[in-house]
Amino acid sequence: MVMVLRFRILLLTLLLATASAARAAGRPNILFIMTDDHAAHAIGAYGSRVNRTPAMDRLAREGMRFTHAFAVNSICTPSRATLLTGKYSHLNGVPVFNRFDGSQPTVAKYLQAAGYHTGMIGKWHLGSDPTGFDEWIVLPGQGDYYDPSFLTPAGRKVIPGYVTDIITDLSLDFLKRRPTNQPFFLMCHHKAPHRGWEPSAKYRAEFARRTIPEPATLWDDYATRTDALHENRQRVFDDLTRRDLKMTPPSGLEGTALAQWLNAIPREAEVERDGHREILTGDALNRWKYQRYMQDYLGCVQSVDDSIGVLMEWLAAQGLAENTVVIYTSDQGFFLGDHGMYDKRFMYEPSLRMPLLVRWPGQIRPGSVEDALVINPDFAPTFMDLAGLKVPFDMQGRSLVPLFHGEHPADWRTSLYYRYYHDPGHHNTRAHYGVRTQTHKLIYFWKKDQWELFDLVKDPDELHNLYSDPAQQETVATLKKELARLKRELRDDDQFANEQPGGPGVDGPFPDKPLLPSKP
Repeated sequence: MVMVLRFRILLLTLLLATASAARAAGRPNILFIMTDDHAAHAIGAYGSRVNRTPAMDRLAREGMRFTHAFAVNSICTPSRATLLTGKYSHLNGVPVFNRFDGSQPTVAKYLQAAGYHTGMIGKWHLGSDPTGFDEWIVLPGQGDYYDPSFLTPAGRKVIPGYVTDIITDLSLDFLKRRPTNQPFFLMCHHKAPHRGWEPSAKYRAEFARRTIPEPATLWDDYATRTDALHENRQRVFDDLTRRDLKMTPPSGLEGTALAQWLNAIPREAEVERDGHREILTGDALNRWKYQRYMQDYLGCVQSVDDSIGVLMEWLAAQGLAENTVVIYTSDQGFFLGDHGMYDKRFMYEPSLRMPLLVRWPGQIRPGSVEDALVINPDFAPTFMDLAGLKVPFDMQGRSLVPLFHGEHPADWRTSLYYRYYHDPGHHNTRAHYGVRTQTHKLIYFWKKDQWELFDLVKDPDELHNLYSDPAQQETVATLKKELARLKRELRDDDQFANEQPGGPGVDGPFPDKPLLPSKP
């Protein structure tokens, strides 16, 4: 009798294992790779004039490139909260740099409960410990490029080396140790190419020899634009510090004096050219600042491209490529000297637009290009759909899976809503919200009661504010009506409209307690 019972238990165990393996085979693995502040126009597949990205281009060549993917609040922490929840900032409780409430539902928790082996590796930047992950190891805050500390469930540890390479190795380790009878969901989040733009030694040397083409709007004078653009403090010429530009301090400076020197804005620079020293000022200095910024930024991007190549090759070598959806994106876009700026925040195209590349062999036609309007609240519903799960009613995005298959739902969005709160923040960027369609953009800086209207077809660089043009008043009225509709539909009741949290650091503090309440 005991032998029979043992046999039945063994048989049941085998049947359960077989069923689990069958479920795993029927659902794809998901490898989600995200960078911080990577502009789409610094990717070859998007027509980059400034660099080449062979691994990212391979993703586009073997999968789908989205041309109209956008962040709905272009700043690090809010974007990551939206990614996890599928909700706008006013519903997930993270409009600025306040702590994320990890007790609320997230896509990681849903996938974990459905049998996915879940992992979070790299930049987290949400102020609370990750939840919903079987394994996690994350950078504290922004993290460091060299010899970074990591937070783990067991405590903090330092890992020697370059951060992009380390995150790649940790991701490979997760994949190698994963339970093979479960599908995996891995969020591989790179720090690069976030400020202070510290490339590896290899790419620092390589890009130092390059001359980067200047964008058409580098010298934009902001004519016709609102006060908000004139007041910003994220300009390449006027706001990059000696630290940003990697200038060598005078010998003997220490402590506070050294910090003050590094954080000051240089009004001249001594450089070596053709074997002699030269003092740069004026336009020559400004052009040099742009080159230094872009050389370091692009050097950081190049290591990420290498990382993607390593991960794709490993998947292929293990026979996992066919059943793994590989997604590459960034938490928002970035100004690469566009309108004379670095950073993000504004609703202008370089900041608003994210890169989005997806490869899914056998499901996505290689070389596909998708022009539908896509937003980062769509990521969580997409992961749910890929896992065969019903999308929760309170997620505000939509699954991209139909688009992967070449389908175009008749009711797909024709406009999107954007809202940025962090005013004055660290770059004096004014709070604003707006609506973007395929052809136009209307922006409202609510604290200044000023508007901007752009015709994106005739003026893709957004140089001509048409809001006061009598010929555009019908368009203005139509877009204001659509903006009000989206605001109501998304249940934005202005609850965070007057919040002005601030504090030390490039991107914001994480206090011991949330600055703002979270909403489940």
